[in-house]
Amino acid sequence: MTTTAPSITTTAADLVALLACPACHGDLDGIKGLSRAAALRCRVCGACYPVRDGIPILLPPSTVDAATHDELDHLHSAGHKRAQSAYYDRAVAEEFEVERPHGAPALYRWLLEEKFRRSIDGLPPLAGRTVVDVCSGSGMDAEFLARAGARVLAIDISEGCVRRARLRARRRNLRYLAVVGDVERLPLRDAAVDIAYVHDGLHHLAEPLAGVREMARVARQAVSITEPADAAVTKLAVRLGLALAREDAGNQVARLRAADVASVLAAAGFDARARRYAMYYRHAPGTVMRALSSPALLPAARLALRAGDATIGRAGNKLVVTARRVPIPQYPRSFSSAG
Repeated sequence: MTTTAPSITTTAADLVALLACPACHGDLDGIKGLSRAAALRCRVCGACYPVRDGIPILLPPSTVDAATHDELDHLHSAGHKRAQSAYYDRAVAEEFEVERPHGAPALYRWLLEEKFRRSIDGLPPLAGRTVVDVCSGSGMDAEFLARAGARVLAIDISEGCVRRARLRARRRNLRYLAVVGDVERLPLRDAAVDIAYVHDGLHHLAEPLAGVREMARVARQAVSITEPADAAVTKLAVRLGLALAREDAGNQVARLRAADVASVLAAAGFDARARRYAMYYRHAPGTVMRALSSPALLPAARLALRAGDATIGRAGNKLVVTARRVPIPQYPRSFSSAG
């Protein structure tokens, strides 16, 4: 299928102003004419970033910062990211990714809606707020967020994912901006957005907490993180073959601990609330999901899933952390009088 990508004017042009150099967070020359630009250049460090079909490719330069990175660790991380990006550029069912959860079985759609509901519980109201959706994939969560009234900037390391997210936006008449970027070096200034959001993206990273730190850096008000939990039930599921230890993209599934995520967010000035819940589904719905989505079985399936979560949810396989920035106390100015 051949489609024309939406222009910058139809994908939240005002969000373009939030973009910055991923290396130094400096201003980018050419950003105002993004739909016509061939490249963007940082005014501070001089780094240059290509623009393809109006999509800025804002990946940090591949040089090693000797002050903060070990050479071998950096090269391993770079190779890991290239493999991830290459997989999601090509080895996916494109139409399913662009459309999901539309057209999927009813129970599958309900499960994803439940995950989204949990992910925003405790956040400020989304309407009118700017939200960066990191590891955004093909735009499913960007769509959820946009339909809730948020002004959404979707960022993913895979150019293929970003192109699919733009196609979703065009089909669904959504006004979000999608760019290529790395969650560990987000192309945004400090406190550029109201809310930083991720759903099942950080577990692809070799160092998920690096992504948490970046999300905290760019968020003014709040952070929402939904990821696989480091849970005993998940370890059992892996042994039984019900859950993956390694995904098809080649990455080890990094399962997060609530205490680790909360600690990183607290260090950045956020008050975090962590919850666990139980939920299982395959990425692509199969025969069982379709059967349970029939009108005769769907109510009972929902009831059973709610009952199971009520029973084991606190030790469940899913972790959701929502955090709000702690206001800085304002103390009255004191005066000393001369005696």
